Amino acid sequence: MTRPLSELVAAPEWFQRAVAVAPEHRDIEVEGTRVRYRAWGDRSLPGLVLVHGGAAHSGWWDHIAPQLHSHRVVALDLSGHGGSGRRDGYDISTWAREVVAVVEAENLDRPVVLGHSMGGWVALTTGVEHPGTVSAVAVIDSPLDRQPPEEERLRARRRPHRPYPSAEEAITHFRTLPPQDVLLPYVREHVAHGSLRHDPEGWTWKFDPNLWGQRPLLTQLLPQLTCPAALFRCEKGLVSPEMAGEMAGLVAGGLPVVDLPDAGHHPMLDQPLALVTGIRTLLAFWPDGGPRLG
Repeated sequence: MTRPLSELVAAPEWFQRAVAVAPEHRDIEVEGTRVRYRAWGDRSLPGLVLVHGGAAHSGWWDHIAPQLHSHRVVALDLSGHGGSGRRDGYDISTWAREVVAVVEAENLDRPVVLGHSMGGWVALTTGVEHPGTVSAVAVIDSPLDRQPPEEERLRARRRPHRPYPSAEEAITHFRTLPPQDVLLPYVREHVAHGSLRHDPEGWTWKFDPNLWGQRPLLTQLLPQLTCPAALFRCEKGLVSPEMAGEMAGLVAGGLPVVDLPDAGHHPMLDQPLALVTGIRTLLAFWPDGGPRLG
């Protein structure tokens, strides 16, 4: 049997402390579909909503959220992902309404919404279509002029999940979309294990293989923002310095860019502490979502 990756590289103390903080797990119904989310921190604190990328789930934030002590942090499973239900079709506006529903369920007062990759589309759409609900939005390595990279792969594949006889074997097949060379093994194992479901045929991935669809480009979303926004740019990711500059030119009031050194497209998997530092710094300048525009 394949040895767990955590036996080969021990998880550091900071990671063990973070994942030991058990989140609250809650379910709500949004337009006829169950949406599951998890939450950390005191309810009296300002709100922060974390939105995962395509084919991912809220557990991708398990080692990140507990370190954001200044906020009540909420991470949801978008429909078609994680423990949430599936729909006949998926669009960014529906996912944005799921974010709003979670904000309302948690009684968060205009939280900051931060999305990774495809989740960046969701965060921006929430800011554009529900401007009174959020105070600010931020995106992690969401490229300007292409569809979400995870969904490009899913659209090309178009096949059901392969079942595996054991969780251990399934974890050895865990891959990111798009592929990334460096993944911290203890983070990879934790995230991969949370990505699995068990059914009579074996162990399979939780996300709906049919979740792909046509999404608006960021060139359409960024100019419509009326709340503060920021970009986390990964050095080895999909957003070049030139693209970041172009994105900043599309946002009224500018777009602060936080560079994450040596990070791939999925920084929570290879440079999590740099990501935590960047988010903490941004939130320190956004105690109430930053300056209002207009």
